[in-house]
Amino acid sequence: MPLTEGKVLVAQGGGPTAVINQSFVGVVLESRKFSQVTRVYGALHGVRGIVDEDFIDLTEATTRNLNAVANTPSSGLLTTRDKPDAAYCRKIFGVCKAHDVRYFFYCGGNDSADTCRIVNEEASKAGYELRVIHVPKTIDNDLKVTDHCPGYGSAAKYVAQAFAGVNLDNRALPGVYIGIVMGRHAGFLTAAAALARMYPDDGPHLIYLPERPFSKKQFIADVKKTYAKYGRCMIAVSEGIADAKGRAIAEQFSGGEKDSHGNVQLSGTGALGDHLASWIKQGTSISRVRADTLGYIQRSFLGCVSEVDQAEAREVGEKAAQFAIWHNLDGSVAIKRVGDYAVEYFLTPLSTVARHATEMPNKFINKQGNNVTDAFLRYARPLIGTMPSVARISAPTVKKILNKK
Repeated sequence: MPLTEGKVLVAQGGGPTAVINQSFVGVVLESRKFSQVTRVYGALHGVRGIVDEDFIDLTEATTRNLNAVANTPSSGLLTTRDKPDAAYCRKIFGVCKAHDVRYFFYCGGNDSADTCRIVNEEASKAGYELRVIHVPKTIDNDLKVTDHCPGYGSAAKYVAQAFAGVNLDNRALPGVYIGIVMGRHAGFLTAAAALARMYPDDGPHLIYLPERPFSKKQFIADVKKTYAKYGRCMIAVSEGIADAKGRAIAEQFSGGEKDSHGNVQLSGTGALGDHLASWIKQGTSISRVRADTLGYIQRSFLGCVSEVDQAEAREVGEKAAQFAIWHNLDGSVAIKRVGDYAVEYFLTPLSTVARHATEMPNKFINKQGNNVTDAFLRYARPLIGTMPSVARISAPTVKKILNKK
């Protein structure tokens, strides 16, 4: 089949990450190598920018500028929370056709993959040659098929380092600490709080994920047991924890507020952490209880990026361009883990990634549902790259004189 001449269009959708710009820059720089590509456009504010024709011509951006943007967190092309339906996607296709776009790349999660699927179907029905590639990204790590998602490693590194730092604080001034981490249905990011544990008594000592039912009674019992053992207790909690009936715990305190997709607002305030802290104070004799909600800071924290995540995010963008322009294919780029640790990239049909998400497998969660397993640690540690080290004083104790027992 002869290679199709025309323009490339790239956009970013959904929540930003620390490495999503690596992917879009990978698409741009790789696309500019092909003679059949006439121009490379970027849409501002994702699919909303496409229907509004808010484009910039990335053909004329310097390589130095693009590489600098690649190393900058958040969405360089800006983003959107629009969730296109069939009618919206027909508008996207119409704009692509009007601008002679023949290669469309959309960096995003499962909703973005679904947008790609619908646009691709519209082009097929119209008999218009348009290659559509979904470029994966999400800090939630919840896309199907792929071993893991670009964006997760850097966010996981931030969460691991944040809890490692709080662990040092909590050991110096003992008490109970609760950290609320992003994750509506998948607990991968919250589980990452365990990745920096070094010593047997390091926190977080308890980890609660949305994949397992959350019980107030068991929660209080777990805290009491942990506090009795260590004299302190650190807890990592997914914002999406839910009771046995599937109702989000945060829903009890959110006042019914919903996000742009109609979902119950989980982390817009510190309400969940505050209420969990109040449960501990009411159900135990522990007075020093503190709670934080990590919030948006997890997604694009400047200076906390996994070098592994960076490299893979760049490569999925490059592979996306090769699959579409060189091989004339549509699909979603996915990662396959080989060896310990190496990856390969492959293309999976858009329908296998669109709409539906995945969750933490049972083997990654302990039987009690309050911590992660070694299997998860082995899975996630390669993704976060190098970590700063911590140390404890190693010195003999001095014999007591006045306070002998």
